[in-house]
Amino acid sequence: MIYRFRIVLDNDTEDDIFRDIEIRETDTLEDLHNTITQSFGFDGTEMASFYVSNDLWEQGEEISLFDLSDAGNARLMNETTINDVVHEAQTKLIYVYDFLSLWTFFVELAEIVDEAEGTDYPNLMFVHGQIPDQAPEKNFEAEDLDEFNEFDDDYDVDDYNTLDFDENWN
Repeated sequence: MIYRFRIVLDNDTEDDIFRDIEIRETDTLEDLHNTITQSFGFDGTEMASFYVSNDLWEQGEEISLFDLSDAGNARLMNETTINDVVHEAQTKLIYVYDFLSLWTFFVELAEIVDEAEGTDYPNLMFVHGQIPDQAPEKNFEAEDLDEFNEFDDDYDVDDYNTLDFDENWN
């Protein structure tokens, strides 16, 4: 079967920027990663990860390009087929490319179709909008700024007697 995805750049502008891609359900997430980077004009040399997402686009389990964990047990794109994580009941992924710039994309399964004879896959079906020169800025603010104070912990750092600190700890 062929999965048709719409990949939308997460940006705060009025212009939608997206690509529609067809790919085999048995291809790996690394194949999808390569198709996304090529379709948006990236060179593909930066780190990237997919995240399983729910209907509210909340980030779930990470599936990374390379295993950078100390334990060596990260789920990897080249070992994960697309249909392992995406299907009719689970249609959304978040894709992050270049962890310094944080290019973030919403990847959604739009349709499952039969393979068309004579079509090469993956297939870039449709392009809308041009990607900006720089990744859109992310806003990492507290949900309610009135309730957030990073220094509100009831400690007076100038009063060492109340910090419950053992001076002779070693």
